[in-house]
Amino acid sequence: MHPLIRNRRLRTNEAIRSLVRETIITPNDFLVPLFVVEGKGVKQEIPSMPNYFRLSLDLLEKEVKELWAMGLKSVLLFAMVPENLKDNKGKEAVNPKGLMQRAIKTIKNACPEMLVMTDVAFDPYSSYGHDGIVEDGIIINDDSVEILTEMSLSHAEAGADFVAPSDMMDGRILSIREALEDEGYTNVGIMAYSAKYASAFYGPFRDALDSAPGFGDKKTYQMDYANRLEAIRETEMDIDEGADIVMVKPGLCYLDIVREVRNHVDVPVAVYQVSGEYAMVKAAAEKGWLDHDAVMMEQLTAIKRAGANIIASYFAKDAVKLLG
Repeated sequence: MHPLIRNRRLRTNEAIRSLVRETIITPNDFLVPLFVVEGKGVKQEIPSMPNYFRLSLDLLEKEVKELWAMGLKSVLLFAMVPENLKDNKGKEAVNPKGLMQRAIKTIKNACPEMLVMTDVAFDPYSSYGHDGIVEDGIIINDDSVEILTEMSLSHAEAGADFVAPSDMMDGRILSIREALEDEGYTNVGIMAYSAKYASAFYGPFRDALDSAPGFGDKKTYQMDYANRLEAIRETEMDIDEGADIVMVKPGLCYLDIVREVRNHVDVPVAVYQVSGEYAMVKAAAEKGWLDHDAVMMEQLTAIKRAGANIIASYFAKDAVKLLG
């Protein structure tokens, strides 16, 4: 008696495997994080993120042109702020001539069709390294939202296509959406970091921006990684407040959350494959313990298979080169 159904027939060779593959990675899936710094001709490798760099604006211009030529059409901007410009009020965050604002204009001048998303967060500008104003050791929510809203408006004025609030302050999506509408920026979108967990995987990123918290941790505003239902509640609230895209962060350890969110909402879902996930693969590959490209593509495919429409990843260029 022979089986009539042999599932292995669809795995016989690469041709048939490619033909029936359910999840396919393309350049259109990626949002490319970019770190900018002051200066000229500056390309600083981030020690904990091999082959990833902080760029001055002149080299940022070159980078975005290269990304566009590779088919990568969307970037997510982060600014590394000098220590002397950090305070507890976010003054530099709303400076129309600030680094972030100039970076937006640089990209739009160099590559007008590039989609520019901007990080809206207090920590790169904070003398405390926290995502909000600090009073008596407590991160104050509502006053912080006011600064985040002003920051979003300044990014929109500079030419950002989307603002991406990553702070996890309550009510900031509604405040930002209403301000954008009131000021006539009706086409500027919001990508909300809706389910952002208090994760140990962020270490290299904080190295990249010199934005580690100066005291305590971020557990009073970022989510407890033990929670699942809370992610759905946070995400649905952000959509009700006007978010166009919602995000789950980090990626690989939270694929159950990605699938839950995807099943509950009908807006695009982004996933941030964070710095620690990137650094681990790079370090293990350098030791010869795993195949860098194979593991990279397996992880990216898993994120998309879980339900991500958009993947913010430091692997974007490496992956696209492999895709040919």
